[in-house]
Amino acid sequence: MRFRWDWLRPVVSAPYVPTIGPVHPSVLTEDLFTDTLIAASTDRWFLRYDKDIRWSDSKDETVLVGNIAHRPGETLIPTVSRRGAGVVKVHLYGVEPDSTFAATELARKLAAEYGAGKARVVRVLGPEAPDGRGTRIQLQDFRGAVRPAVVGPVAPFDDWPAGVQGTFADFAEVMAAGGFAFLYRQMKAGRVGPVLTAARGGRVVGAIGPMEIRPDAIGTPQLMPQYFGVLQEHRGQGLGRLLWRAAMYWGQLNGATYQLLQTEVGGPSDRLCRSEGLTSLGFTYWQDA
Repeated sequence: MRFRWDWLRPVVSAPYVPTIGPVHPSVLTEDLFTDTLIAASTDRWFLRYDKDIRWSDSKDETVLVGNIAHRPGETLIPTVSRRGAGVVKVHLYGVEPDSTFAATELARKLAAEYGAGKARVVRVLGPEAPDGRGTRIQLQDFRGAVRPAVVGPVAPFDDWPAGVQGTFADFAEVMAAGGFAFLYRQMKAGRVGPVLTAARGGRVVGAIGPMEIRPDAIGTPQLMPQYFGVLQEHRGQGLGRLLWRAAMYWGQLNGATYQLLQTEVGGPSDRLCRSEGLTSLGFTYWQDA
């Protein structure tokens, strides 16, 4: 099948594409949605601009093409992930009063059919939504003023003395829930770009990375999402902001045009990004079906 853009575009209130995630508004076209259908017809094939291509040899989540509901005012795009017990998500783009009910019923049906342990409905809301919740999509544009270099206890991991580097393992273990144990394995294997770290008292207490730039769907250089965190006992001291600004300086210095982020509404990263002047592009949130 192929999406009709005159049906889909009016209900896409935020630049978010199933299995791909947030995209820059300038590349939001029907081709991006159609690409996900083409990828689904192969053996878990990655699109060349998929951010997840950095972490795996195969794509975990695919679109269930035969179960898409596509009509004026409403498009439901289901996906299935085989990770863990499995999850079916129905991405809801729609303004019809009964759209949520239709998406919920479809999610339940497909979860049973595919033996998935979870069924969810993913809603996409525009930046003006009064009930914006879940995850905020934010844009950092590097085409404005030149960002200054950061002064403070932040440096690339490889620039710290060996003693400081040796404490990253402990930091990663404490911050495993934030993805740092996985990141540390990638670092040791030499598979990722630089990781910026903050140190206090000879120990790593915060990090952001990896710092990597890849072309988006139209070839524009995009700073990829990073793992970002500071140890609980060192929060509230400005280290998170220093790490963030160091990462943005790195991105601009190395030729990135922009970065897209997803932050939990009301969370520390969300408040930081809002205070740093990022542009809100909309929201996504999910609910169990």
